[in-house]
Amino acid sequence: MESQLKLIGVLLIAIGLVHAGFPRYFNWKTDLAGLSLINRQMMYVHTFFIAVTVFLMGVLCLTCSVEITSTSLGRKVSLGLSIFWIARLLVQFFGYSPELWRGKRFETAVHVGMAILWWRCQN
Repeated sequence: MESQLKLIGVLLIAIGLVHAGFPRYFNWKTDLAGLSLINRQMMYVHTFFIAVTVFLMGVLCLTCSVEITSTSLGRKVSLGLSIFWIARLLVQFFGYSPELWRGKRFETAVHVGMAILWWRCQN
């Protein structure tokens, strides 16, 4: 279980870092130009804090795997993180339109690949 948590930690750190490329990859400069200043800045600020949160979840899993698996507080933190990621997985399939990924090789691979990876890390 500890080795799984460390692997999850590395993956979460990577996902947190990937967020840095979102504005460029998703062409936010052009796509968000029509939004009000507050809405445009909220996209950048919220993405930054999501990235930091995911990154820190990864650091926690990577550096505290023993405590997460062997203490009462660690198991409660693990439960909370599990609930968060289960909710996130459900949103991945039911919150986003399939139009965003179906028929697009890269997007479909990421969509399905991440779901499989998540599932494998849970088992």
